[in-house]
Amino acid sequence: MEETKQFNKKVYVETMGCQMNKSDTERILGMLSHFGYEETQDPKSADLLIVNTCSIRQLSADKAYSAVGVWGKWKNEERKKELEGKPFRDIKIAFCGCVAQQDKEKLLKRFPFLDLVFGTNNVYELPDLIKRINNNERVCATNETPKKFTEGEIEAKYEIKRAKSLNAWIPIMEGCDNFCTYCIVPFTRGRERSRRPAEIIEEAQKAINEGFKEITLLGQNVDSYGKHLDAQKDYDGRDVTLANLLRDLNKIDGKFRIRFVTSYPTDITDDLIQSVQECDKVCEFFHIPMQSGSTEVLKQMNRRYTREEYGQIVKKIRTAFKNVAITSDFIAGFPGETEEQFEETLSAIDEFELDYSNTAAYSPRLKTRAAKWTDKFIDEETKVERLARLNEKNRQACIKSNEKFVGRSLEILVESYEEKDDNIILAGRAENNKIIHFKGDKNLVGEFVNVRVTSASTWHLRGEIAE
Repeated sequence: MEETKQFNKKVYVETMGCQMNKSDTERILGMLSHFGYEETQDPKSADLLIVNTCSIRQLSADKAYSAVGVWGKWKNEERKKELEGKPFRDIKIAFCGCVAQQDKEKLLKRFPFLDLVFGTNNVYELPDLIKRINNNERVCATNETPKKFTEGEIEAKYEIKRAKSLNAWIPIMEGCDNFCTYCIVPFTRGRERSRRPAEIIEEAQKAINEGFKEITLLGQNVDSYGKHLDAQKDYDGRDVTLANLLRDLNKIDGKFRIRFVTSYPTDITDDLIQSVQECDKVCEFFHIPMQSGSTEVLKQMNRRYTREEYGQIVKKIRTAFKNVAITSDFIAGFPGETEEQFEETLSAIDEFELDYSNTAAYSPRLKTRAAKWTDKFIDEETKVERLARLNEKNRQACIKSNEKFVGRSLEILVESYEEKDDNIILAGRAENNKIIHFKGDKNLVGEFVNVRVTSASTWHLRGEIAE
């Protein structure tokens, strides 16, 4: 690999969707930095425009199409300048991520100005792909995701150009074997496969050495980590599990935090809960998507648990930790969902005292089983109305959760500040991911501070530095 120290081109990446996409973008920027590309935050100044897409919901895909449409107009304007003999920029446009994996060649037909489409399995081919489009090829590189897992791991090649923040995203596994009837992930990200522990630990150590104060372990089902790896090869014969990985990462020297997302309910083992208890650097925070509060709807979704089983998992976690926060995901208007079943979702948020939930109306996705149940589709008006009620329940749950912490002291990692009414207002997060605002010195950004919570609002806490 030839390195280019002098930057002569600019790249802009529009990233949509989950943390895994954000991590992919960091790797994309790291690779491109070796080939003369410097990141810019101004898309109009970029020579290479990339949209990194999410296909979980149609709204995200539509936003990606809109962005590419605007970029295509810019490219056509530059081509007119070329034809007129005027100075011009040779703009290249690339479309990647889950929508690229899903739609493949259709994108090149839909957008004649598009130069490159590359899928989730082709990120590390990017240097060669860029060379090809710079030679005026139009390229579609979307390897099919494997139908069955074969022994191997995700390789983290090339430098990672991490975003300027306190948190380093570290993917430890990718893909999903669950095939929920509404979810496109197994078709766009493939089957589950895990990285080797030693490689993950090395990447985490490097991030800590570079000054990051948090590392977040990523996986579509992060607590399924290691299921397909042979422990005898390079892990001292111990089971390769998320619990053991957390124990090893916790041994890295330094003051920092460890988080992990996203958990599948029935993959949260007693050993995982125990490892979070044992490890002082691992945060008391669990994101556990439930999707519906109705056991019958969960069965239709092909989720491998009942309402009661989800509740038992939540109870175990809340018993183990004093300040834990548990967040979730819910879908409103799944095909065939009755009013009574939807109300079970609302009551689940109350019963399990969920601290926050991501919410969305059901959106049919290509290739999924539920997308074929057109006779069960719920009309848009009903879905919108249910989503509004779900969001209101979520708002009520958030304020109720935040009020529980008034009077407590929490350790906060200060992330940012703003000047307001001649005061410096700091903002940071507790271990349980609660956001807190308080007065202080802007030099505290990046530091750990003990803060006493004095009041609560819907989306954040307010406090003061503890004496």
